[in-house]
Amino acid sequence: MKKWLMAVTVVLAQTAWFPANAAEPARADIVIYGGTSGGVAAAVAAAREGKSVLLLEPERHLGGLTTGGLGATDIGNKAAIGGIAREFYERIHQHYAKPESWTWEKPQEVAKNAAGQERGKDPLVEKTGRPTKWTFEPHVAMDIYKQMMREAKVDVQFGQRLASVKKDGARIVEIAMKNGRVFAGRMFIDASYEGDLMVKAGVAYHVGREANAKYGETLNGVRAETPYHQFKVVVDPYVKPGDPSSGLLPFIQPGDGGKPGDGDRCVQAYNFRLCMTQVEGNKLPWTAPPGYDEKKYELLARYLEASVAANKLPPVGKLMNPVRMPNGKTDTNNNGPFSTDFIGCNYDYPDGDYATRERIWKEHENYTRGFLYFLATHKRVPQVLRDEMNSWGLAKDEFVATGGWPPQMYVREARRMISDYVMTEHDCRWERKATDGVGLGAYGMDSHNCQRIVKNGHVENEGDVEVGCRGPYPISYRSIVPKASECDNLFVPVCLSATHIAYGSIRMEPVFMILGQSSAVAAAMAMDDGVTAQKVSYEKLAVKLKTQGQIISNEGFPAHQPRKVVALDASKLAGIVVDDTQAVMTGEWAGGASAGPFVGDGYIHDGNTDKGRMRVRFTPKLPKAGRYEVRIIHSPLNNRATNVPVVIHASDGEKTVVVNQRQPLKNGQSLKLGVFQFDAGAAGWVEIRNDGTNGHVIADAIQFVPVP
Repeated sequence: MKKWLMAVTVVLAQTAWFPANAAEPARADIVIYGGTSGGVAAAVAAAREGKSVLLLEPERHLGGLTTGGLGATDIGNKAAIGGIAREFYERIHQHYAKPESWTWEKPQEVAKNAAGQERGKDPLVEKTGRPTKWTFEPHVAMDIYKQMMREAKVDVQFGQRLASVKKDGARIVEIAMKNGRVFAGRMFIDASYEGDLMVKAGVAYHVGREANAKYGETLNGVRAETPYHQFKVVVDPYVKPGDPSSGLLPFIQPGDGGKPGDGDRCVQAYNFRLCMTQVEGNKLPWTAPPGYDEKKYELLARYLEASVAANKLPPVGKLMNPVRMPNGKTDTNNNGPFSTDFIGCNYDYPDGDYATRERIWKEHENYTRGFLYFLATHKRVPQVLRDEMNSWGLAKDEFVATGGWPPQMYVREARRMISDYVMTEHDCRWERKATDGVGLGAYGMDSHNCQRIVKNGHVENEGDVEVGCRGPYPISYRSIVPKASECDNLFVPVCLSATHIAYGSIRMEPVFMILGQSSAVAAAMAMDDGVTAQKVSYEKLAVKLKTQGQIISNEGFPAHQPRKVVALDASKLAGIVVDDTQAVMTGEWAGGASAGPFVGDGYIHDGNTDKGRMRVRFTPKLPKAGRYEVRIIHSPLNNRATNVPVVIHASDGEKTVVVNQRQPLKNGQSLKLGVFQFDAGAAGWVEIRNDGTNGHVIADAIQFVPVP
């Protein structure tokens, strides 16, 4: 790292003016604060416009989440990504096209293991003939960002924590750092996750969830129901079970959570995107954090014990979500009711000073390390789960300087600007359309849980939202510039103007790159035309962005018709029904509920990965011996496998039936597999496998219907 920084300083100093006297400000045409993915794209774009650039990063890490562990690109529609962002993913493809890029895995193996992550049509690849890749190792992303910065001759200054902003009227003149450095520019871009430059410049902003009534939304504010990442078993929340006077367990918040639909200061949970591996030669063992206290994880222990009692023990894949990356690595995210999200422990982060943020950061790290260590070692964790957990470890060849730990916390949401155009749920649903788009959002409206509280005497998470958008939608130019009266030479592509729920769709790393590029091009145009940020000609800007490959309009993108999701009540179905929550899983199955019909709260699927290694066994408790018709319930879609092996183990033998899960079910609910003789009790079973399957395998429920 030090060698690279020296090279940057020597080669790139020609693009910005550094004074001989340290008391004088360093000057550049465009000063960018925040070395996130949006900051990198903005710096490259500004340099390509012929402007001198300074990129200031308050910490020591370049690239934000893109180089900090988020290697499974979230976007929703790849055709919505253009410009420098698409160039980045094209370079990712070029890297992995080289045989020498494969050290712990062969290319054909990753094609098998990560097939589910590369799915989805990308018509721009066919149009341009330039293939992309959307999953990658952190160090590969870092190398490509460094390469792009060197090519653009951009200077990067690390350790530049903002102290103050000097303005002349509505115009920023200089910004001063905690270390005494001063930087002057004609245009400024705040590309930080926290929005510090925006705030010190006097720009209005919001933290937390707005009330639904404020902008006429339905998904903002406190949630009446939170079905996903929820406790599906009853877990007592009190230190002394059943005794509220004994106090709440750690990681549970007091209060009732608030009135549904009301706004609050709650912030959706942060976590770390972990780069894990099962490769023996490249994994680090789980270790306890400083001050580790197993008593803090009593809630987790009780959850696992209640799950065992209900025959619902989750595998590792339901306690976190390790998505396969190249070379046997993962991008591991939160999953389930108690996971890597540190719910309710980040409220002071957005407006906190550097000391407060460092404390919260360390608390998140220690919480997550303790969570992983508890799962791997504690005697109250079932041995089968401990063994599975210990098959994993952090990849020791990633984040070497920090012992395999990600150098970037996932700040999913902090401050959000309030400008002349606030992006809302209505934009995501195509109920309103910005006429001055500078990029597209395409991900679903997504919020992680914001609170963990007590309801009806047991633990409940609150705040998770997972609702799809109508399709890609334009992000307004006015949402990335402040109100003219507040600041007229500032762009805010990351903490842009959006409500909590709309920001949940926009806040994807490719979108930050897109908006960073559009901000820099607009800043250069403002300089050339001698106008403020608010007075840039949108018509001229749109032409320039299009010539650079930016996708700024959703014209031609089809609208997604919301799927009618049918949830089936097991108690109203014929015979004995065994749901996936009662089944025994082998492998890491993921949860889903996007398409029906399904029994209960959803289904599980194999992610189209690990073929031949995953199965789900449904074992009924039959009241008497006899003949039973076996029926399977699954939600058919075009990405399902057509050749799913379903093994029926009955008293008169074992038979495999191949099921086409793309084919619509004749009665709208279940598919009959045949009639079989079963003994009383739990001797028989049905098992869904993914051996040699050609798509996603769904496991939802099996019916055993008595035959007279």
